[in-house]
This record gives sequence, C-alpha cells and structure tokens, in this order.
Amino acid sequence: MPDHIRMIIRHGFIGFGISVAFTVMILAFNVGNLWHLVTHTAEGPVAVLMLIVFGTITFGSAQIGYKIMSMGDEDDDQSGGKRDALPVADPVAIPVRVTDH
Repeated sequence: MPDHIRMIIRHGFIGFGISVAFTVMILAFNVGNLWHLVTHTAEGPVAVLMLIVFGTITFGSAQIGYKIMSMGDEDDDQSGGKRDALPVADPVAIPVRVTDH
C-alpha cells in the first residue's frame, strides 16, 4: 500500500478514536440531557451511531488536514527557489488636464 494512503487511513482512524471519545464525553456529561434522550427512545442507538459517524468525518478530516499541512515543516534544507528581489516599477507622473465646468 502506498505511504500516502497508509497515512490517510492511519489519521482517519485517529479521527475515529477522537470521535468516539467525544461522543462518550457528551453522553457521560449529559450535555443537553442527551443521555436521557438516547437511553429512553427507540432511536437512541441510531443517534449515537450518527454522532460517531459524523464526528469521525469531522475529526478525521481535521486530523488528516493537520498532518498534510504540517508535512512541509519536515524539510528545513532551504533548497527551493531563487531569493532574488522582486522587480519594482518606478512611478511616473502622468499629466491630467482639468477642465472647469
């Protein structure tokens, strides 16, 4: 399996773990009386599953994005591109005729 696919899957699973921990904390702290709602309705397990799935999408995407964006910091050899000064145009005055109305 290519390294980049393995990296994406690994950090996707890290996002899954964060999502499960987040869902457990929401239920344990009974945020918005969610524990009572989940345990006293027939759709409770579906709601927990949806919290985990959508949390996995959110936290997994954030984890993968963070890893990809931090990959550029790994090479500090300063071997890319020229360091020439940018050309700056000299300003030239343009005469403008003003007419009185």
